[in-house]
Amino acid sequence: MVCLSVAARAAAQDPIPSIGPFVIDLHGTVPHFPSDNAQLEQSRDLVSGELPGTGLGVHLSASVYVFKWKAITFGLGGDAAFARSHHSGELISEGVLARAATERFTHVAPEISFNFGTGNGWSYLSGGIGRSTWSIVPDGAEPLPADHHPLETINYGGGAKWFLNRHLAFSVDARFYAVYPGVPDDSRPGSPRTTLLIAGAGISLK
Repeated sequence: MVCLSVAARAAAQDPIPSIGPFVIDLHGTVPHFPSDNAQLEQSRDLVSGELPGTGLGVHLSASVYVFKWKAITFGLGGDAAFARSHHSGELISEGVLARAATERFTHVAPEISFNFGTGNGWSYLSGGIGRSTWSIVPDGAEPLPADHHPLETINYGGGAKWFLNRHLAFSVDARFYAVYPGVPDDSRPGSPRTTLLIAGAGISLK
């Protein structure tokens, strides 16, 4: 009983850890690309059925937590997303074949976050403004200018981290990427304004 009493008092005196001071996130993701968008198809000389759709990717982020105000801890950092999807091609109708194509999305941006909780685990809302490249290229074809053109992009979303020990956490993140319209090229329209959803899970290190 004496040992239990001493341990309980010692535990009660341990301070609750604060958020930070820095965290690195690594997530595997599932990007939800459009699978049916006429303007997007026209911007890449594709036909209906050639957009690859949902794929796989990686999301990286790093944050430094600079100060706390009431229940909110403010973080500054950066965000990077890399996503890919591939369509193997299929017969759409008699005499019409959808070509195999590969879709890639890359985004990098500075980020600000608003964090709620303690160093043992917290949730957050975050966002940033940066640039993306979005390519959709049929297998064996040359990329078009639209596949290289940088697109202004706003990302926003949120997630949570649950620390298993002092340095390692399981974490989840769901993020929207509001991609600005692309520039028209010759007879092709620019890619449309699009919002992509990329959700993932992985680990966080502090």
